[in-house]
Amino acid sequence: MKNIITQFSRIFVGILFIISGLIKLNDPIGFAFKLEEYFSEPVLNLPFLEPLALSISVFMVILEVVLGVMLLVGFKRKLTIWSLLLMIVFFTFLTFYSAYFNKVTDCGCFGDALKLTPWESFTKDIVLLFFILILFFNQKLIQPLFKSKTNGSIVVIALVLSGFMGYWVLNHLPLKDFRAYKVGTNIEKDMSFPADAEPAVIEMVFIYDVNGVHKEFSANDLMSLPEGAAFVDRKDNIISAGYLPPIHDFTMEKDDVDHTSAFLAEPKLMLFISYNLELASDQGLKKLEKLNLEALAKGYKVIGMTASNKDEIAKIKAKYNFTFDYYFADATTLKTIERANPSIVILEKGTITQKVHHNDIDKLKL
Repeated sequence: MKNIITQFSRIFVGILFIISGLIKLNDPIGFAFKLEEYFSEPVLNLPFLEPLALSISVFMVILEVVLGVMLLVGFKRKLTIWSLLLMIVFFTFLTFYSAYFNKVTDCGCFGDALKLTPWESFTKDIVLLFFILILFFNQKLIQPLFKSKTNGSIVVIALVLSGFMGYWVLNHLPLKDFRAYKVGTNIEKDMSFPADAEPAVIEMVFIYDVNGVHKEFSANDLMSLPEGAAFVDRKDNIISAGYLPPIHDFTMEKDDVDHTSAFLAEPKLMLFISYNLELASDQGLKKLEKLNLEALAKGYKVIGMTASNKDEIAKIKAKYNFTFDYYFADATTLKTIERANPSIVILEKGTITQKVHHNDIDKLKL
């Protein structure tokens, strides 16, 4: 019986780690955004780790996949089980902290494919901890599936394939888009409420770094932020529960005027998405004006969307000689629309028809 329970734990933990790792490896930038949220001042207060969030994200998700493979084939069982135990203890602490203090509303354990509440995430980690402890106390029952050289080769292959997948999605787009703004989505439709629905009342609080101090701003403050303010995070405070549409925070504003409805009615609209212009790829920005002129010649309306302030917009427009205008949108929304900075999104009467990384502009069909 002990052996049966141990082998079940081995298969359950191994497969779950591989699936969880692959889902996050599909979108390591999304997981990096989640890590930045954990590292931010309001949560763990480890701001020095925020610039390393993407590197940590890639390392952790590849490690998660490789450890799952190592457990299944029985390769270096002591190292594998100790690594699994340390990792799950760390994440159990993290999810408990988030749940108890209501700091992070979704752990990002399964990316955007499966949203878990903080307490659901903590429960999941407790279950995993239970099965990993079974493995820890019954290590001798975990025997290699194949000869040592074969097991080693399988692990190396898993590492190489995971590394290649990570490199690909970082330089292009996620292989599978689980977000609310995937191709085929009609933004206006997904913003609408059923006739009999009771809308949720949500207060969005925006956290910006102002001269090294994190300050909170309301949505009404965003068009008049202090000079040099840098976006850090956004908190959604639920005033009263109700129906929340899949898309509930999409706006296109300029000079305190909301242009969302007008732009979503455009038959051919091209968006240049840059949640933060200061962090945008120089090589990507250099390609935008040429694409803008090509799109205009083919009847497109072209605009940029960013959460950067007016001074940063003016500086970028002057540096790259942009002739299109930028409209303001929430940084979290822009990060959700697309991961690349900048990225290009095509809309036809509010429906997303194409999305590309700035490395794949030549694949756009205009």
